[in-house]
Amino acid sequence: MAGAEVRADLWINEYISPWDIYQHGITELLWAAKTKFQDAQIVKTGVYGTALVLDGKWQSCSGDEFLYHEPLVQPACVMLAAKQRPPRNILILGGGEGATSREALRWNSAERVTMVDIDGEVVTACKQFLADMHRGAFDDPRHDLVIGDALEYIKDPANTPDGGWDLIISDLSDPIEDGPSFPLFTKEYFADLKSILAPHGLLVVQAGPVSPPELIRHARLSCTLRSVFNTTSSVVSDVPTYPGPWSFIIAGDEGIEPPSPHRTDELLAANLRSDIPPLRMFDGEALLGLMHLPKHLRRAIEAETEVYSMDKPPVFFGSGAVRSVSQDTHTPKA
Repeated sequence: MAGAEVRADLWINEYISPWDIYQHGITELLWAAKTKFQDAQIVKTGVYGTALVLDGKWQSCSGDEFLYHEPLVQPACVMLAAKQRPPRNILILGGGEGATSREALRWNSAERVTMVDIDGEVVTACKQFLADMHRGAFDDPRHDLVIGDALEYIKDPANTPDGGWDLIISDLSDPIEDGPSFPLFTKEYFADLKSILAPHGLLVVQAGPVSPPELIRHARLSCTLRSVFNTTSSVVSDVPTYPGPWSFIIAGDEGIEPPSPHRTDELLAANLRSDIPPLRMFDGEALLGLMHLPKHLRRAIEAETEVYSMDKPPVFFGSGAVRSVSQDTHTPKA
């Protein structure tokens, strides 16, 4: 294209469909490993800072991760606080970068934030290279890090606090084929999570992209959660380094209603720590926007009847690849 100047010699190709690739220009490869569970890299980008990539799928990037992690955590926390039950015990499944823990630890009410991640090599690398994301969350005395299998952790009664968890956040990598996460988007898994939630508790699930070709997975995840919980509500945020708008689903048994913008702002002011940098994107007005879905997505959620199970789990399309600029970047591997 006339006038365009390409400044990267290394590119990460994220395969979105058999016909679509989202490319990120990389200026530096900081860390790379093939762990027991996945291919992983931490890279520097030209515009958006430092990013974590797992199995070729973009996880988060320091330049725009707040557009993912704040709406992942804060809406459910506000809803609990509005019922005079601000979260005390919070369980995070996944969350290797530590940014989800960072957001949970904003709450003065948080007494215990436990993060369970299966891949210790990735977490160790994130501690070293992604300090801008975790901002010391791993060192907070309220934070417990468990390297282990989420499925095993949640089945051990000794791990559940008395009365159950106030908030569980399932912040897992996409369920690509042969990846570690595909069993963790199923009816059976969500039923196990419900069994360790407090009666008033909420579950939040990262629920994938909701661009028109991909929203079917979100709709099916919503249907799957509705088969287990009394109520669900979707949240959608635009994250520029993702290939489309990204979604989360909040599930619970006691109703899910966002407070008014004014009330949300009051709750945030009363409950969030004031000694750390403030929220960047989330407030009362933003909460309404995050939960007001467009018509086509609402209709898809309402119409969906398929439930994901261990017999029929979700599988996102393919992993990605790292290629130099001299390689063919036009033909993805199916």
